[in-house]
Amino acid sequence: MSNAQTHAATVRLMAFDVDGVMTDGQLYFTGDGQESKAFHTLDGQGVKLLQMMGITPAIITGRHSGAVAVRAAGLGIEQVFQGVGDKRACLEELLTRLGLSWRESGYMGDDLIDLAALAACGFSAAPANAHAYVRARVDLVATAQGGAGAVREVCDFILAAQGKLDAALAVCTGVSPGVSLWDST
Repeated sequence: MSNAQTHAATVRLMAFDVDGVMTDGQLYFTGDGQESKAFHTLDGQGVKLLQMMGITPAIITGRHSGAVAVRAAGLGIEQVFQGVGDKRACLEELLTRLGLSWRESGYMGDDLIDLAALAACGFSAAPANAHAYVRARVDLVATAQGGAGAVREVCDFILAAQGKLDAALAVCTGVSPGVSLWDST
């Protein structure tokens, strides 16, 4: 088992940054100053798979956005923290409240503001297009870019490391592990 798998095997809380992780990192504004964001459905399904398998998802982001609140509510994410300057301190408070240790936490970020949280948690991840300084310091760098399936890739990795991926897929699809979707039975 790799270090990344060993670290992911203990995750009970997985926190995600938003801009550059759950989105492509670009900021979109309408002519009247309204902000919008695009989220990938694969990432949302990954978060739901974590929840189904007993892993608590959280969002910790430095910006305030109504779109984030709407997306989090749609995914059933209860732990949402916006406008956070010190993400490590926010994660520490959340862990204390939930009675979890740093070893049981994971965080996915893409830029320098995420480094303290990434360094403190038990499992750290970044999308393929994260800043090079961040990519060099995490347990796992996704092959997908932020907003394009990187979150899903990390969710699947965590579930596989915990031996829960097949069960999660079976719950989601109704197909038992080891059975081909193409079987005509």
